[in-house]
Amino acid sequence: MRKLYLPVVFLMLACFTSCVDVEEHYDFKPDGSCKVAYSFDMSKAVSVLMNLMTDSVKATPQFAIVKDTSLNFYSALPDSTQQKMSPDEVNLAKSSNLSVKMNLQKSLMKISIDHQAKNAADLQYYLQNISKIESHSDLKAVTNNNNSKNFDARQLISGQDYYAYEVTPHKFYRILDKAKFNAFLKKTQSTFAMAKAMLIEMPYKVILNFAKPVKKISNPKAILSADRKRVTLQTNMDEIIKNPSVMNLKIDF
Repeated sequence: MRKLYLPVVFLMLACFTSCVDVEEHYDFKPDGSCKVAYSFDMSKAVSVLMNLMTDSVKATPQFAIVKDTSLNFYSALPDSTQQKMSPDEVNLAKSSNLSVKMNLQKSLMKISIDHQAKNAADLQYYLQNISKIESHSDLKAVTNNNNSKNFDARQLISGQDYYAYEVTPHKFYRILDKAKFNAFLKKTQSTFAMAKAMLIEMPYKVILNFAKPVKKISNPKAILSADRKRVTLQTNMDEIIKNPSVMNLKIDF
């Protein structure tokens, strides 16, 4: 019975890969460079899942999984893929890193992705192409072990593919593509339905720190700091699904 039950457990965990606290963080520097980081925290979903498990199941080796590792995107690519990449794609992959922290016994599951963009053009290229680069990588191996083959970190990153960007030294524009977003929702609707039924919240926060004051911002939901150098947009997936335009940002600085 236990042998049949455990694969179901990890399949459920795989389904929760969209049930995360998501945070995007941008730090713009005076020289025009920008560090961008995505963090995906699935700890709450894991905690809910663990509460459903019996003590005997929690005591099995499958639930003793612990990972704390970092991986460069370029090193995660097969040689055959590296050879086909353009110089820009190589630079993107080499300047992007993935970190994974996982401890099921402590209800911990966090993944972060960061990139150091040299300038506005580099940042726009990264934002428009990161999901394409990761689709060829071996990121699944970072979070996988013999007992959790259904979990794939790439599912988290591919969800960032539904934006159109315009980034210059003085503006950061991001508009959600409704057709791509609807396609994403269609693929993940069962996951979101499961999360909602289990009362799992899915917060989404975007934080942008600028080196100079913001002149204009389009989104009335976004909060501007007193010194006008920090923009914070906080929402959740329920609100985004009902009103996708809540994620649109047009910032002049």
